Amino acid sequence: MDKYAYFAELEQNEKEGEDYSILYRKAGSKFAIMAPHGGGIEPGALDIADAIAGIEHTFYAFKGIKITGNKILHINSNRYDEPIGLSTSKNALIVISIHGCRDKNEIVFIGGKNQELKQIIVDALKITGFKAVISEVPSLRGISPENICNKCKSGKGVQLEISRGLRENLFDNLDRRSLRKKTEDFYKFVNTIKEAILFFNAKHNLSNAADSVPSLRQ
Repeated sequence: MDKYAYFAELEQNEKEGEDYSILYRKAGSKFAIMAPHGGGIEPGALDIADAIAGIEHTFYAFKGIKITGNKILHINSNRYDEPIGLSTSKNALIVISIHGCRDKNEIVFIGGKNQELKQIIVDALKITGFKAVISEVPSLRGISPENICNKCKSGKGVQLEISRGLRENLFDNLDRRSLRKKTEDFYKFVNTIKEAILFFNAKHNLSNAADSVPSLRQ
């Protein structure tokens, strides 16, 4: 059970810049890559989302920056209503949200309402040697229209729940707060997701806008 059901409750009790920060970078793509439980909430999720977004896709993250106890900053994806995050989702055609789950095996549980993109990502990850499944776990299916990944313009996003076991393999030390090094598998994983997005874009003729406007709120 989350301590805070909605962002307004969290905002009343936690201080931006001291307990959490919000990162946002706009790009010309029709995709937004989001990590609503970044920083110390679900370690590694923000780094993965940021790398997938690069300069091509809009990036958003809510980052827990407490010294300890960041888990209390978790707001369920079906109730996630932080204003910048909500706007980011609503302005994108498709959202891919990056999360971390507790499973100790090296696996990605893929959810969301975009059945085609889910399958493309599953296939791409398997081809490159990662274990991935379309999730049937109720808490990891991400199929509610209220889920932040599905509040995009198409109403069909994707949710990647990356296991603790896999995230530990993507970094030299997952729990290190600074100077966390990324492994070769990190770049392999990120590039696989990037290529899956490119494939989907090409199939549906979703070219990036020429006038990308980078900006960062931190």
